[in-house]
Amino acid sequence: MKQNVVIGILGTQLDRGGQAKRWKRWRPTIAICQQPDLPVHRLELLHPGTQRSLAEQVREDIAIVSPQTKVFLRPIDFKDPWDFEEVFGRLHDFARAYEFHTDENDYLINITTGSHVQQICLFLLTETRHLPGRLLQGSPAKRDADYSPGTYRVIDLDLSRYDKLATRFADERREGSDFLKSGIATRNTAFNQLIEQLERVAIASTAPILLAGPTGAGKTQLARRIYELKRRREQISGSFVEINCATLRGDQAMSTLFGHIKGAFTGASMSRKGLLKNADKGLLFLDEIGELGLDEQAMLLRAVEERRFLPVGSDCEVESNFQLIAGTNRNLPRLVQAGAFREDLFARINLWTFQLPGLASRPEDIEPNLDFELDQISSSRGRKVSMTREARGRLLRFATSPSAEWTGNFRDLGAAVTRMATFASGGRIGTEEVESEILRLQAHWQVSGTASPPTDNLLSSVLSREQIESIDRFDQAQLVMVIETCRRCSSLSEAGRALFNVSRLSRTSTNDADRLRKYLARFDLSWTSVQHSPDESVAL
Repeated sequence: MKQNVVIGILGTQLDRGGQAKRWKRWRPTIAICQQPDLPVHRLELLHPGTQRSLAEQVREDIAIVSPQTKVFLRPIDFKDPWDFEEVFGRLHDFARAYEFHTDENDYLINITTGSHVQQICLFLLTETRHLPGRLLQGSPAKRDADYSPGTYRVIDLDLSRYDKLATRFADERREGSDFLKSGIATRNTAFNQLIEQLERVAIASTAPILLAGPTGAGKTQLARRIYELKRRREQISGSFVEINCATLRGDQAMSTLFGHIKGAFTGASMSRKGLLKNADKGLLFLDEIGELGLDEQAMLLRAVEERRFLPVGSDCEVESNFQLIAGTNRNLPRLVQAGAFREDLFARINLWTFQLPGLASRPEDIEPNLDFELDQISSSRGRKVSMTREARGRLLRFATSPSAEWTGNFRDLGAAVTRMATFASGGRIGTEEVESEILRLQAHWQVSGTASPPTDNLLSSVLSREQIESIDRFDQAQLVMVIETCRRCSSLSEAGRALFNVSRLSRTSTNDADRLRKYLARFDLSWTSVQHSPDESVAL
């Protein structure tokens, strides 16, 4: 049978009693050893070196009330028992040095005594299993005219026992991710995983977040939802400040972001705070951050790292504690290689990067987003806007077909629903409105040059426009066939066997995987990079 070992801190006030009155009051460490149904075989009593005499008195008194209990005094000094860093460090050192034998002993961590900080640290070390035991909490009797050992409670931190609590935590996580999705029941597995990860990061971290993805993929809306989620959790109290960096040009860029003082330049008739200062204690969303100039990037890096910056024309630094979310539809690593984006800034904002897929990569999500757009229009107009069954079916067949490019992503979809709702009589969209809108979308994509043949679509999913233009049409056609084969196969070797099915028979040594790997390397591609388009990534 296992023995009970109690580890606790000396109560420098509560365990004190004086020679004559020490049996007239509740003394928590001694009381633990007096519980009739909790035999304590060993007590590890942590105590300050300056309280050695009190610790010895407690050991002597325990010998009277519980002779079977062996008390070991463990001196441990805290300069400040309310200093979390010091207390946790010293208790952690004790836990690492102590030799536990869980097969022989049941360990009970007494959190009745000590400062609140010491109790919290004992709790954390027990929760993380640095102290492999259960918590022990003692309490005095409600009526204590005569000395009484009071009561105790043993608390097991194994949360798997608390199904309702675990379910509640899971429900809260789902609520957070549903909130980020604006309540849209997305059916895309990769996007659901992305949102779940993003929800956890948004709640647990204040580090910069980078949202990458094509224009219209919903970066701005998602950034605002992150802000609202953090504000609901009271993690931030300031404003949501957003700016599209593509609109910032020349000297005005510095002033808009960092502010200026009066007279800093011609036309500066009054001082301006700037967006970074406006976002103090809030969230700053810099969309299309890849469009910022190098000078602005340098100042932004310092502002993110040090929370300080200099307004234009000022010698006095300004402080602003904001969280940064950056958005981009460009390939920032390539901009870094080209010298158009600072490597140190990219490293700073690349800790949490999430690649948002375009609408064409989420065909299963078009229907729930269609319902969302209809609800939004109904709410804004104050009357119900709906679709006939035939019209809905026709639109969804077109929207999920290969001919629907959706290069504007959710902006295209939202605009299409708005136009159909405007032309619909009585607020009910029919097949006539749908057919007209399909023609309008196709014409728009054709005129704007967004519509492209399947070959270009496939190559553009793995190569930049500049790379594609540097490859002969003959080689492009061959590369398309190779990529299609790779995406159908489960391994590099299987794809190699399929592609070199004839020539491999005449070779004495066949290494189809290596031949395919070298072919892809000619175009700076790899097996991993051709498996999925960038829009299908969950996180970088």
